[in-house]
Amino acid sequence: MIKENIVPNTCEETCSQTVIHKDIIQKVSEHMSDETNLDNMAELFKMFGDRTRIRLLHALYQSEMCVCDLAYLLGMTQSAISHQLRLLKQAKLVKNRKEGKVVYYSLADRHVMQIFVQAFDHVQE
Repeated sequence: MIKENIVPNTCEETCSQTVIHKDIIQKVSEHMSDETNLDNMAELFKMFGDRTRIRLLHALYQSEMCVCDLAYLLGMTQSAISHQLRLLKQAKLVKNRKEGKVVYYSLADRHVMQIFVQAFDHVQE
């Protein structure tokens, strides 16, 4: 005997007929950002798409740190850490300062902190 899996109140993934809601399209199109901004946003989210970079951002959310400390904390080579920090810096997510021969990294600004906190809160729900 085969049992059917019937899930009540489900919605199909596509419309069963084509209906264009011109008023909604007009309203939304007035607020759509230009392609350059959307491309830049996609690139920003790519930076958050790598586990190592997320670990680095998480550590830097807690405290400013040098490459040596980050490498030790994350169990990685300084070279690997430096490579990821360079990408994060190019994306304007982290900044650095030099004190003597030591380079310290921190989150670039409060916006990065807000993005990180929002994402972290979301995954903990």
